[in-house]
Amino acid sequence: MSTSPVSKFGLVAYLLAAVVIVADQASKYWILAVYDLPSRFSVPIAGPFSLTMVWNKGVSFGLFRADQELTRWLLTAFAIAVSCVLAWWARQAPRASMAIGFGLVMGGALGNVIDRIRFGAVADFLDFQRLGFFPWVFNVADAAITVGVVFLLLDSLRKDPVT
Repeated sequence: MSTSPVSKFGLVAYLLAAVVIVADQASKYWILAVYDLPSRFSVPIAGPFSLTMVWNKGVSFGLFRADQELTRWLLTAFAIAVSCVLAWWARQAPRASMAIGFGLVMGGALGNVIDRIRFGAVADFLDFQRLGFFPWVFNVADAAITVGVVFLLLDSLRKDPVT
């Protein structure tokens, strides 16, 4: 089995994943330790935007709630496995759009894994519920995963061959 060097787009994916992890964890540190949102629960900020503390035991945006310890660890293992597969694919990403998608999803998944390991749940706090059509509270990692999936979907629709 040969190991080829990581492509320039692979490096972009890894760097972007690291940036997402740092941004996610820094925002959670500020929300939890500095601003102390858990003691305030919900604070209106501007227009439809609030900071609302939610401990998410499910997957992104609170889907598939997982209250059992076994499920917590299964979700953690699954997110790590997905991140490893994406990291392997990202090594030879042929296009920037693919690398960006891989990096955002990896970073978001690993940011939430850190929370599951540390807290047993993911800290969510970005709340746009007052818009009336977006009922989820989320975090930087969730946003990165969502945008990353959009990049991967758009990349998959490209008609030009992978070089």
